[in-house]
Amino acid sequence: SLLLLLSNTSMMNMKSSMFVSAFAPSMISNHHSLLRRPTSIFHHPVNHMMTSSSSSTTTLSSFRASSSTLFSTMTSTEEGTPASTSEYDYDFVVIGGGSGGVRASRIAAGHGAKTLLLETQLMHGAPNYSAIGGTCVNVGCVPKKLMVFASRYPSAISEAAGYGWKGATEGSFSWDDFMEAKDAEITRLNNVYSKFVLGNAGVEVKEGRGSLDGPNKVIVTTSDGNTETVTAKNILIAVGGWPHKPSIPGIEHTITSNEIFYLKEQPKRMVVVGGGFIALEFASIMDGLGTDVTLMYRGDLFLRGFDMDMRTHLKEEMIRNTNIDVQFNTNPKEIVQNDDGSLTVITEDGAQVTCDQVLYATGRKGKIDNLNLESAGIKTENSFIPVDNYSKTNVDNIYAVGDITDRIALTPVALMEGHSLADTLFGNMDRPVDHEYVASTVFTNPEIGTVGYTEEQAVEKFKDITVYKSKFRPMAHSFPKSEIYTLFKLIVDTKTDKVVGCHCATDGAGELVQGVAIAIKMGATKKDFDNTIGIHPTSAEELVTMRSPSYHYVNGVKVEE
Repeated sequence: SLLLLLSNTSMMNMKSSMFVSAFAPSMISNHHSLLRRPTSIFHHPVNHMMTSSSSSTTTLSSFRASSSTLFSTMTSTEEGTPASTSEYDYDFVVIGGGSGGVRASRIAAGHGAKTLLLETQLMHGAPNYSAIGGTCVNVGCVPKKLMVFASRYPSAISEAAGYGWKGATEGSFSWDDFMEAKDAEITRLNNVYSKFVLGNAGVEVKEGRGSLDGPNKVIVTTSDGNTETVTAKNILIAVGGWPHKPSIPGIEHTITSNEIFYLKEQPKRMVVVGGGFIALEFASIMDGLGTDVTLMYRGDLFLRGFDMDMRTHLKEEMIRNTNIDVQFNTNPKEIVQNDDGSLTVITEDGAQVTCDQVLYATGRKGKIDNLNLESAGIKTENSFIPVDNYSKTNVDNIYAVGDITDRIALTPVALMEGHSLADTLFGNMDRPVDHEYVASTVFTNPEIGTVGYTEEQAVEKFKDITVYKSKFRPMAHSFPKSEIYTLFKLIVDTKTDKVVGCHCATDGAGELVQGVAIAIKMGATKKDFDNTIGIHPTSAEELVTMRSPSYHYVNGVKVEE
């Protein structure tokens, strides 16, 4: 398996390059099973089930008009063989070595396209943080999930006595040891990407910043300031996003989801600002590691865009089972650095909280700066690049995938977008992107796993829906008498009986919902769920044993049972 391959460094020195060339494409087709977060990050969608035609990014109407003819104009003359591009240096130049860029370049090279990938740095760390492998590998999904694992041990140990383990204690957490091991793992993955995933696929990789010089030229600028210009028939922009912080006094003293992975010391006290999944995950992580955490969110309830029952349930669980000081309707107006190096957060209502670090997780913007998009006439919306269903910009030979397009900013989505594009351009396939029923997870305690429509969205779209809910204390926590609860929810389109939404708040929700997502994507009905025999004893069996509806909506109006 690929997992064993990536974990065993001796495999990196295989003597037979012919073996690697022959089998690498299939072996690494799902390499993100090791590397990815649920997340994307990281970036979490607000609207997971939306089709690309109804994406949160407004697709230019001119793109839609041309998308029906795009396939015939950009595919190769023969399957697996790109059309002649002898007038260009490359068939395909990819700017950005994150999830979407790596996948697109690897698949394109596999189809025979001469491919160049540009990434500003090949190893993780400052100043760019997001090196080869993108945000996910370097400062997102992978290191964050490792921190999630570390943060959950104290909670598990706290229940040990309930299972008869006397005297079990959580011990002490070593920030230095963890960070040293984390850095080593990310370095290993950087090398895997450069030398195995890309190198053995035939992709040329250059360390440098790419910018456009018209529709077919890319200027490559290295870290020492040297430049060269290459030409390409097709160009892909896959530079991703960057954390956004508001302009308030003292904001320069704060950190983001980039810098937290490189702190020299674990903060004893931390303020996390934000109400999205990144803010909640880091608040949960740092709380689990023993930091005193204050979570400030300017709204009434966090996780806007998620199902309301999940949002409410998570709030209740965080208040009951963590030490996080959750403060809603709270917004900092100033950050003051004190003489001893500590920070004081002053809120709009005048309250003050003193801490060692302030982490801002208040959204992300596209990294369009320094790309010189105007030289090719590429249109932008705010800091993002609108594209059509084939990931094409308003310029016929220039494409964009991943977070820079502001569709659904998740690692697996970027992988799908990049793969679909490469297949269409160079594989003689017609593969528009498909953003419907994308599953995702919030790695809090409990986890939230979700796929499909929220109750609010389903009512608006389908009008007539049936809702099933079940809240209970799972066996793992009821036996040691912990007050930790699970919530499962199914949303059914009454007219077709199709399950159009599944939302779970429970241990391992991400693992659970990934399987459910397959069924929902295939169009499974509630009857199909009911006809499925559950696995006992598990919490997940609740999904196939909920028989009585909690309530209905008829023509958009709620009707209680």
